[in-house]
Amino acid sequence: MAGRKRYSVMRDPVHGDIYLTHEELRVLDTPEMQRMRGIKQLGPAYLVFPGALHTRFDHSIGTVHVAQRIIDAINRSFDIDPARGIAIGDEEARVVRMAGLLHDVTHIPFGHNIEDQDALFERHDSAYRYERLFARGTPLGDVLEDLGLREDVFSVLTPPGTEGRRDVPPYWSQLLSGTIAADILDYLARDAYFTGLRIQVDERVHSYFKIDRATGNLYIDLAKHELLREDILSEIVRMLEARYVFSERVYYHHAKVSAGALVARAIDLLVRAGALGEGDLYDTTDDSVLEVLLRAGRKVGGDLEETVRDLVGRFRGRKLLKRACVFPAYENERVQAELVDRFFAAGGGDARALVEGRIEETVHFALGKKVRVIVYCPAKEMQLKEARIHVRWPGVDGVRPLSDFSDKVPRLGDLERSYRDLWKFYVLCDSGDPDVLAKVQEIAAAEFPGALNVYSLGS
Repeated sequence: MAGRKRYSVMRDPVHGDIYLTHEELRVLDTPEMQRMRGIKQLGPAYLVFPGALHTRFDHSIGTVHVAQRIIDAINRSFDIDPARGIAIGDEEARVVRMAGLLHDVTHIPFGHNIEDQDALFERHDSAYRYERLFARGTPLGDVLEDLGLREDVFSVLTPPGTEGRRDVPPYWSQLLSGTIAADILDYLARDAYFTGLRIQVDERVHSYFKIDRATGNLYIDLAKHELLREDILSEIVRMLEARYVFSERVYYHHAKVSAGALVARAIDLLVRAGALGEGDLYDTTDDSVLEVLLRAGRKVGGDLEETVRDLVGRFRGRKLLKRACVFPAYENERVQAELVDRFFAAGGGDARALVEGRIEETVHFALGKKVRVIVYCPAKEMQLKEARIHVRWPGVDGVRPLSDFSDKVPRLGDLERSYRDLWKFYVLCDSGDPDVLAKVQEIAAAEFPGALNVYSLGS
């Protein structure tokens, strides 16, 4: 219809006015997307940074905005030099924007803790999660089908080789996910705003993107007149440094880790008891999932119900477990893989329960005090932070991942090493008694031979 309004405006605290199509608003109004209002982007980080209450719903809208800015930049570059790149048409932009809106819709509460750390379930972006949410007969699936976008959006969000996925241009997915893409450019800005950390990424980085005609890869052009665009390179490195600072200060803050461990352990115990399944968490939010855990505990009863109630109560009351031992990667490279494979690979729950039980029993025998112990660590994959964004480097044919040029950009290698050093294996305890913590340290030294604890109880 001529003159029909195509966009509605939404005011965002980070980006200002964000324009959404009426198709996108239809998707936002589905129950699947509205649930995202109840899942905090940074999980329990609000226990450390009280302002960090922003949600995956907010972030999804921001991702659409950033994706459009990148698309606009790509098209401007094409207008200037059409022989070297590819433009993105309105229909392609429609698909990419919708995929950006939906890229996090499969998240479950505390997903990073129970998927990445405890390996209880597959990752949120596994193809079967999207298949379930996009299926005909679901509110979201029916809207996508009506819009003619269901197959394309599924294809953008799932990896090549996925059953039911059709081949789509690489840049459709790369625009949204990757080392530098709409997803990370929004969440870095959003996390900085809501945590109050004064870390900024120059928004000019949006304007550096192009598409390689030969491969269909999204890339950043670092060459001009066969000279290195050092200003652009420095902005990329600054963004990667910002990502590292957030990881160090927020994403892997020890209190956030401890809080996530409480919920993850409650879920782990219920899953291994057969009282809870992955599907029970699909429709939950950060608040409602805690009630789901308590109900599941009541069905089992006994010691398990008491344990779950204690873990949930500690989370709600911010009675977090204390650090007894910290085994960082930089002092434990030789044993890191063994610790992860033994306790945090799929099926590691039994091994965790056994070692925790032994520590608890030995403390009780030695000191006559009952304690709860949790061993915990972030996913080993947290260390894999290579700069995979494609770039055009002066004097080099084609486009290649930026990590290929680490020898020319020493700071990239420094950042990769710094990420490796962020990984820590924790032994957590529900007591602040120095004697108890010292005894836990002593016992843990025997339980994890060859691992070096660097945590001083006097610190």
